[in-house]
This record gives sequence, C-alpha cells and structure tokens, in this order.
Amino acid sequence: MAETVVDRLFNQARIRPDAPAYYEKKGGVYQPSSWKTYAEQVKTAGKSLIALGLSPGGTVSILGFNRPEWVIMNLATMAVGGAAAGVYATSSATEIQYIVDHAESPVLLIETAGHWEKVKSQWGNMPKLRHVVVMRGGPSPGDDRVLSWEAFLAKGKDVTDATFDERLHALKPGGLALLIYTSGTTGPPKGVMLSHDNLAWTAEQALKVVPCKPGDSSLSYLPLPHIAEQMFTLHLPISSGASVYFAESIDKVADNLKEVQPTIFLGVPRIWEKMHAGISAKMAEAKGAKKKILAFARRTATEYSAHVCKGQEPPALLRLRHAIATRLVFSKLKPAIGLGRARIFVVGAAPIGKDVLEFFASIDIVVQEVYGQSEDTGPTTFNQPGKIRFGTVGSAFPGVESKIAPDGEILVRGRNVFMGYYKDEEATRESLIDGWLHSGDLGVFDSEGFLNITGRKKEILITAGGKNITPKNIEESIKTHPLVSEAIVIGDRRKYLTALVTLDPDAASAFAKERGITANGSLHESAEIRAAIQKGIDETNANLAKVETVKKFIILPRPLSMEDGELTPTLKVKRRVVNQNWAAQIEAMYQE
Repeated sequence: MAETVVDRLFNQARIRPDAPAYYEKKGGVYQPSSWKTYAEQVKTAGKSLIALGLSPGGTVSILGFNRPEWVIMNLATMAVGGAAAGVYATSSATEIQYIVDHAESPVLLIETAGHWEKVKSQWGNMPKLRHVVVMRGGPSPGDDRVLSWEAFLAKGKDVTDATFDERLHALKPGGLALLIYTSGTTGPPKGVMLSHDNLAWTAEQALKVVPCKPGDSSLSYLPLPHIAEQMFTLHLPISSGASVYFAESIDKVADNLKEVQPTIFLGVPRIWEKMHAGISAKMAEAKGAKKKILAFARRTATEYSAHVCKGQEPPALLRLRHAIATRLVFSKLKPAIGLGRARIFVVGAAPIGKDVLEFFASIDIVVQEVYGQSEDTGPTTFNQPGKIRFGTVGSAFPGVESKIAPDGEILVRGRNVFMGYYKDEEATRESLIDGWLHSGDLGVFDSEGFLNITGRKKEILITAGGKNITPKNIEESIKTHPLVSEAIVIGDRRKYLTALVTLDPDAASAFAKERGITANGSLHESAEIRAAIQKGIDETNANLAKVETVKKFIILPRPLSMEDGELTPTLKVKRRVVNQNWAAQIEAMYQE
C-alpha cells in the first residue's frame, strides 16, 4: 500500500472517483460526496494552508463535532507536511488554550459561536495563533482574524497544484503526521506524536481484524480527537474505500444509526452499556409466547456465537435453529437499534464488563474488544475474527509484539508505537525504553495468548496496612449490578476500602416504579435501592480477599459528568477530580 494515508486518499480518487466517500445530512437527507470531490477538497484546503503560511512541521488545531470540514482540515494539514491537533468539542476555554498554545498552532478550525467565545477570551494567551477558520454555518464574528470556511478555501486560489504536489511528495514515512492529545486523567494532556508510517501501517494491519471494503459504511460520532474514532473515520475508510456517514449531533446518534444502518459500528463501553440497558428493559416486557420465543432465540445465539468466537463451523442443526431465531427475532431487533446491516462490532477506549459482551452475543451481536492507547496508534491487542474470548482484550494485534514486565506492566513494540511526546523529552524517556512502549497498564496473558487487563500501574491503591490493591476488577464487579452505572473504589493510605457509586437513571427509575417507591427525585436516598446495591457488593466481596473487600459505600446524588471535570470525553473516570469533588462524602465513610 501507499506510504501515507493522504497518498491513499488520492489513489481512491483515481480508482473509484465517483464512488461515495462520505455522507452528510443536508436538507434532512444524507447526501454523498465522491472520492474525487473528497480529494479535491483536501487539495484546496491544503493550498489555502500554504497561502496562510503553514510551514512543513507546523500544526493546525481543530475544535468541533464530527464534520467533513474536520477531516478535510486534518488531511490537508497532513498533506502539506503539518500535523493536526484535535481539541474535544466540549473543552473549556482554558483546555482549548492549553492545546492550541502547546501545539503552537497558527491556524485553528472551530465550529460554533460558543467555541468562538472561548477562543476569543483566551486569544491573548495563544501567541502563535494567527487565523481562526469557521466551519460552514458557524458564527460570523466580524473579526479580521476570522475566516469563514468559504473565505478560507479561497485563500489558496493563487497557490499552484505543483506547489501542493511538491509538499505532498516530500512527505516521509517517519515524519510527524498527527498530534493526539491525551485525555489528561492524571494531569495536563500530553501531545502524542504519530508519524505517517504509524497511521498508514496501523490502518493496513487493522484491515486484517476489521475487514472493511468498498460498500461498507460506518457512522462517525465519537470524539474525533481520539485515535480510535480517527482510525474508523479517516484511516480505515481511506485505506479500504469504505464510506463514512457523519452523525448530525451526539443527541441524534440513535436516530442516525437507524437511518444509516452501518455495516461497521464502533462504540465505547458506555454506548454498549446504554444499549444493553434499553434492550434489556424492552425484553423484560415480553410475555407468554413472545417470552418463550425470545428465550429460544437467545439460547440459540449464545450457542452459535460460541462457535463463531472460536472460528468453528456451527453444527447443521444449530445453523437451522439460528436461521429460525434470526427470522423470528434478530431480523427485527437489529434494525430497530440501527444494526440491521452491521457485520463488524467493536468496543474500545475503556474496560467493558464481560456480562455486557455476553448479553450482545445472546442477541446475535459478537462484539470485538480492542485494547491499546494513543501511544501505539490505537491497538495493542484485539479480539480478532474467529479468535474472541469475552472478558479478555484479545491477542496481539497483527505485527505488534507485547510482553509483561516483571512488575506486571504491559510493554508494546511495533511500527504502531509513537514517536514520543511533543516537546516533552522527559515523559518520552519514561514511556519509550529500548524500543518498548511502557503502557502504564497492568496485565497478564493466559496460556492461549489472550490478554487480561488487571489495572493501571499508577492507580494501584496502597492501604494504610501496606497492601497493594488494583481497584479495576473490584469496580467492574460492582458495575455488573443493573442499578449501578459507575463505581469508584477508594482506599489509598486508608484503613479499608470504600466505594462511590452512581445510579443508572433508567434502571433506578424502573426499579422504583416496580416497587412503588416515591423519592421525589432522590432515588440515591432510597433504602430499598441501597439494600439492593449492598447485596451486589456483598456478592462482590464474597469473591475477594478480606483486605480487598468494600466495607462501606455511598450513592452519589448525580452521575459523574464531563461538565464537572469527572469524566474525559471518552468517558474515562478522572479519579483525582472525583476525589476532590466528593471529598466530604469520602471522608464521611472513614469517620468512626
């Protein structure tokens, strides 16, 4: 394959110029843009960046929801020798300022009036910033430093194709192509430097485990600053010729899924968990014959999926039962949730409970879990077709070498491992040692090469008694309770472990309705709900060593949120912030 993803884009424009590359909602209808159009848009934007003075090695920051302009600007920056840095659309003014200033971006692409207000308030703290470009339909601030999308594209009219081509042909596989800023769960975000080879090689290898092709499609809706969504929105489709639909907004994802019916679907654990809760609630309403048919279908799918996971041909009788179950149940259920055509299902970015994956297998949806990080361009291990084991994060990604260090840390080596952290040699030296990426995660490989994640190296709790405890498995066990949406185990330098628990709003409301509980919006104070969760924690404790048991817990009055700084945009828990925000409640659990 070609050396860079941008080369592959222009190659797609040559071999299938009129085929759809992406779809965007216009006038209430999804309308396609061809590969030829896509490539022309990237070239036009690249020429405009040259006109604005972007030099090879320069950066452009991008702030906004998933839009064609987002990916066009990203690829255009790459094509002219620069590197784009994505900024999460929900970022605060200071978070935006930090990334734009740290990346030293002279150009920033934004989407909304709210983004402009945040940028304007911090412009004085971003000395390298010269131009703000606004996506189509965005604000018109009347500021000379701000360009509409159309005005931006017009800037490059005097730059020749030869000048653009010279920049494109000068790209080197080892050159900087992309900056991924980490979510900052333990401090300020770091800029992960990914090369053209990192991106192109990883995408090529990914086609072995996510075999997409022309005619396939996906829905782009997860945050594009994250490497997983960039891989599924840009690099995999461009490498394979598959199409991308852009979701209208995060609130419209469920509707867009049903409309698009993609063949490939990527979801973070919380997306799959919410689907699980919604489908389970609907299933619980089944009565009589429908209930029996549903039970038959789920038993059949569970058996059938077990063979699929092992790469085995199901027996003839099981195939017949599966065909009947599909006709009676799954042919209706899957389209109802937007997965009627889907054949590839992926979950990543955070841990997911084994029970959730087993539930989806019981409705004929086998989800492949991937594990990795920005520092290795996304994948370290992958539950691959015909080699899937729920409860693990799969076996080694093709071409990637992984091993466990003496202290239990997962180490990674391969062409997907990053160049280092932008302007942070010390952090780079700590993470890259003798060619091995030190992931910061703890794990163990089983006898068949499947990796189990046991925790985070930096999140180990050391109790007052000196015992080292990894909270992840305890939290995952507590979260298997249907009423619990999140669990955070506390206990560092404490006499015993406690937990903060948040309720799943839908499950808690249904629980209360069934039992006639009226709590006036304060279900976290319900004695019956507390008793139900206590029972679940008791079951968790029964499988733990005494020092690992959770002695007390408190139900928080609201879910954790990005707005309060407790979750990253990919819904990972920021433990430090949670500890700060709920310090009084934590201390109360340790008062004798």
